[in-house]
Formats: sequence, structure tokens, C-alpha cells
Amino acid sequence: MPEVETPRKRGPAPGATREEVLELARSHWLACRRIDVQAIAAESGVGRATVYRWFGSREGLIGEAMLGVFEARVSDARAAFPGHGAKALLDTFDLIYRGLAEAPHIRAFIDRERATALPLMTSSDGPVHPRLVEIIRGIIDAEVERGAYRAPTDTTTLAYVLVRLAEALLFNYAADDIPKDVERLREVFAGLLGAGSSR
Repeated sequence: MPEVETPRKRGPAPGATREEVLELARSHWLACRRIDVQAIAAESGVGRATVYRWFGSREGLIGEAMLGVFEARVSDARAAFPGHGAKALLDTFDLIYRGLAEAPHIRAFIDRERATALPLMTSSDGPVHPRLVEIIRGIIDAEVERGAYRAPTDTTTLAYVLVRLAEALLFNYAADDIPKDVERLREVFAGLLGAGSSR
């Protein structure tokens, strides 16, 4: 009889790299699954201690997974509005945060682990907030440098205020708050950026 091959197990090969572990965590998060370090380590074929060495903590792993998703959304939003100036910034930021507010994985994370999620996402010394400020500032700086936008204050402060407003209006919510908060956020962003809020 011919020898029957044992089916290969799907998923990252044993001894997965840091990036493969991060991609696995990202896929769990996007699927609204709880990110469990022990489960991630077992599935990726690395030791739990290795995961902690790479990411520092469970929150560090979640934060990096979230940032990868956010950065992809930023890229898509900027591509959707190739224009320049205050109105392009407003439309870009509106699309970014509207998508995040509606994202089932973010809502599931906050609903399931509010005590972990909110500090992880909003703390000044956490893995997410400082990077979001840096990303938003980078988008604004690009418009300033090409001469298409004059910021009302230094871009670091402007980016910080925009991110803090989004955190307050979108991520610290009750279930029925999101639709009106998204519209309110656009109005406030328009005022701060010096852009008309009409679509």
C-alpha cells in the first residue's frame, strides 16, 4: 500500500518569527477573538516567554496588533482623498475615525475588556496613543511641508488634541452613543483644522 502522508498543520510553522506571531495576534483581534498569549504561543510554535520578550506584555502585543490595523486604515483613507489642504485632512481623519468607530473588533474589545482596552488605547505612556499622535502629525506635516496647509498651532499639539478628542468621543462610549459622536467629532475637527465640515 502507498504510504499515506500526514496532513500538514495549517498556521505558522514551529519557531515562527516575531512578525508571524504579530500577524497571528492581528488575525485573532480582527476576528473579535480574545488575544491569549499562551494560545498565540502554542499556535505559533514559540514559547510564551519568547512572546513576552518580544512584546513586553499582553498589552504590548495587543497594542502592536491594533497599530498595524490602524496604519493600514490610515493608508487607505489617505489614498481615498488625494487632494490637499484642510478639507483633505478633515475628510481623511473623518474616514479613519468613522471606520474605527464602526469596527466590530474595536467594539468587541472594549465591550469584553473595558478595564484593559481603554487604558491601553488612551494612556500617554501606552503602546497606542503616542503612535497615533505621531501618525496624525505626520499626515498634517506632509500638508504643511508641501505648502497646502497652515496649521493653527504647532503640529504636535494639533495632532495630540485631535487624537484626544477622538478617544473621548468615540472610544469611551455606551452602545447608543457612536453615531452622534462621529458626527460631532467631524464638526470639532473641522473647527480645529480650519476646514468646512460639509461633505
